[in-house]
Amino acid sequence: MKNVMSQANPLALLCFGLTAVVGSFFVRAASTAVVVVAAYVVLAVLFVPSWRRLLWRLVAVGFAAVSLWWSSWLLGGHDTGTATVAGGKILVLAIPGVIVAAFIDPARFGDALAQNLRLPARFVGAFTASLTRFDQLGETWGQLQRTRRIRGFGPSRDPLARGASVAPLTFGLLVTAMRGATQLSLAMDSRGFATAQHRTWAMLSPWRRGDTVIVVVALLVTIVLPLALQFA
Repeated sequence: MKNVMSQANPLALLCFGLTAVVGSFFVRAASTAVVVVAAYVVLAVLFVPSWRRLLWRLVAVGFAAVSLWWSSWLLGGHDTGTATVAGGKILVLAIPGVIVAAFIDPARFGDALAQNLRLPARFVGAFTASLTRFDQLGETWGQLQRTRRIRGFGPSRDPLARGASVAPLTFGLLVTAMRGATQLSLAMDSRGFATAQHRTWAMLSPWRRGDTVIVVVALLVTIVLPLALQFA
């Protein structure tokens, strides 16, 4: 069961994030949010293969939910119910997208866009390349930090010094990203991405029966379940 997310079509996984946006509009009671989030937890425990890449993403979603709860409670007449619904909407909306985004490979996603949705090959190639570069920003940031530390420019343990080091690191990341984008565009142009009329794909992107099951489960959990609880 842990291999489902790695073998599923990326478009099927993306349905969880898209349908959760629609389903969040039907969360109008705290109990609905609790039940839907509990369903998310059950599915995640059953199917998520690794939690290493999800920790900080889920922490960010939790922080956003708590912040919205606090602001809604503070500005909404100290109404706990209204604040809980507002915070619950964020959890219902964001958790599926955060989880599936961590397991969508840019190359397989591009193959799915081109072969399943029949999008133009030129757009898909550029979009996939940009996603791949975006995924590498974290690794580039770490390399810049290590390089500055080796050269003696690393920050001390002082929080102010660490904060001051963010500006040169950000500038270095920007320069590296622009240089990489230029090299990538030249490489793509030399391979005929700009002029090719018919393009083949190295990897097939089939739509299996299990992908249809994933879409059905996404609709049931993120849309049908909140609607059923609303009218129960």
